[in-house]
Amino acid sequence: MQRIKNIQLTGANSRPMGLDIFFNEAAGNRPVVIYAHGFNGFKDWGNFDLIADQFVAAGFVFVKFNFSHNGTTLAAPEEFTDLDAFGNNNYTIQLTDLKCVSDWLCDNSNTYQQFVDTEKVYLIGHSMGGGIAILFTAEDERIKKLVTWAAISECKTPWGSWPEDRMKEWKETGVQFYANNRTKQQLPLYFQLYENYINNQDRLNIKKAMQKISMPVLVCHGTNDLAVPMHNAIDLQNCQPSARLFMLDADHVFGRFHPYNDSQLPTAMQSVVDASIGFLQETS
Repeated sequence: MQRIKNIQLTGANSRPMGLDIFFNEAAGNRPVVIYAHGFNGFKDWGNFDLIADQFVAAGFVFVKFNFSHNGTTLAAPEEFTDLDAFGNNNYTIQLTDLKCVSDWLCDNSNTYQQFVDTEKVYLIGHSMGGGIAILFTAEDERIKKLVTWAAISECKTPWGSWPEDRMKEWKETGVQFYANNRTKQQLPLYFQLYENYINNQDRLNIKKAMQKISMPVLVCHGTNDLAVPMHNAIDLQNCQPSARLFMLDADHVFGRFHPYNDSQLPTAMQSVVDASIGFLQETS
């Protein structure tokens, strides 16, 4: 198995972003899974290499990447060191980043394309990344199957539950702060995030995008998810009744945490990985 870490790609606004590709060089070209991380996350959160390894063992190429404006850098891919970039992140930037990754993957000049079946490109997204994955799948015909893990159903992260006075202050000051409980950082959120949503409401309508999707979809969600409650998964399935719903007794991250040093995944996360691999291996 080959693990190529922190390949530099150019994302939105010409910003660099790091990408990992995992593959079995003896297996020939294989279906490829692209993973999109969530808000306040990164590609290596919770020792994600354990998950990548399982997908490769099951016969896939696995690609994960850091969104260009997620606050990490190539020098520190697991730390929020570029807070200005974090504050300037938004949904259309992430859609651009995901297109950059897909374009790189399918480019004939890509060093690794010999290992990739570009006719079988699959997408997995967690939380906000799940919402981005839905939007992108509705736009890009290269995606043949979609899996969401604890996905949002509206592009309103994280202000969806903010009171009116906080929204007013956000507009007046241009910034609000999100507390990262793990790092104890106060991460800036510039008002452009909300403006980006308002100016692109049709494109960023996740439920409308879900209705448009015709390829197979698996929606995975924990019934004890407090960050993105279970009704989001129900809403998504209501928009696309053919989507398969996999529910389990789990939290938003399916029992994972960071840093995660165990060699085995938590039971809930393993169940989601097994369900996802089984779904993507289906031939019909």
